[in-house]
Amino acid sequence: MKAPIWDVHNVVAGIDGSDQSRHAACVSADIARRNGATLHLVTIVRPPEGWWGIVGSPPTPSALSKSLTDAQREILDSVASELDLADIEVIQVVDVGDPARMLLDYAEKVDADVMVIGRRGAGLIERIMLGSVANRVIHDADCPVLLVP
Repeated sequence: MKAPIWDVHNVVAGIDGSDQSRHAACVSADIARRNGATLHLVTIVRPPEGWWGIVGSPPTPSALSKSLTDAQREILDSVASELDLADIEVIQVVDVGDPARMLLDYAEKVDADVMVIGRRGAGLIERIMLGSVANRVIHDADCPVLLVP
């Protein structure tokens, strides 16, 4: 038997809570299982701009960061609970920043063999067209990117 052409050790899945990202998590778990690879479930919180409205004062940066990461952690935990993760090493990551840039940086840091992301994200604009995060990732990634519907 020939050696595999593609030796997969690290699979990164970008999770934002959308149906497409849930599908990406399922596909990435299957790739990780079939290859004995580590699955990295990654969610990046984009800080909202001006979400507090006209009245009131903005929250402190630490309060905002904690609130956003707690909410995204719930989404990540929900997605992970829907997956069959038996016999898969899983690393969960929640961070705050620009989703595309941070996904790309994380994939590079762990030497990802493939990144699996949804074709569209959770945002309204991203539901209408190819998501801006997906678009940036497929153009700038150093590893193969699998877009899922």
